[in-house]
Amino acid sequence: MLSAPIIYPITEGLAEASNFDEQLARIRANAVAAAESGVGLFQIREKRLSARSLFELTSSVVSATKGSGLGVIVNGRPDVAAAAGAAGVHLPANGLPADAVRTAFGSGFLIGVSCHNEDELLAAKNGVADFATFSPVFASPGKGEPAGIERLRAAVEKFDGFPVIALGGVSVNDLGQVLATGAAGVAGIRALNTPERIREFAARAK
Repeated sequence: MLSAPIIYPITEGLAEASNFDEQLARIRANAVAAAESGVGLFQIREKRLSARSLFELTSSVVSATKGSGLGVIVNGRPDVAAAAGAAGVHLPANGLPADAVRTAFGSGFLIGVSCHNEDELLAAKNGVADFATFSPVFASPGKGEPAGIERLRAAVEKFDGFPVIALGGVSVNDLGQVLATGAAGVAGIRALNTPERIREFAARAK
């Protein structure tokens, strides 16, 4: 799952009670495309759903991609992830501490953490997270001032050996320069929200 270069699609957060079946089908199709393309990670980030609906969605995605090597991860809800048979959880910067989740869910539970600076990366590493996203690398709506490619490079070098995944405004045309920093991979929401885009990123990363 964490073999570089990692391509890491993140769902758009559009699912809610009124469109649940439509969004489930769309998210599942993206996950299947990711699995078929050899993508390592896939994050379900659907904050508008009830715990029950999030469990149903996650279980469907896990079932559709079982045996593929795709690590399905749930944003912020380790309980739902574990119940649905997902690989792990992605924790927001202001979410549960990684070490507390590790204690509760064990060594085999994959833990990622959202980070925006070196202090947060250090906390993620010290908290025994398995990887972190670093964002925003480039301009991304509503995500504040971009860090830029050189800050990404410095963070990757400082935390050598700890997988740092670039997130925020990364297009397929940026993939080469981002991976050249030594980053473990690239995550995206808008850039990786269709099967076609997922396949293109995966093919370019090989």
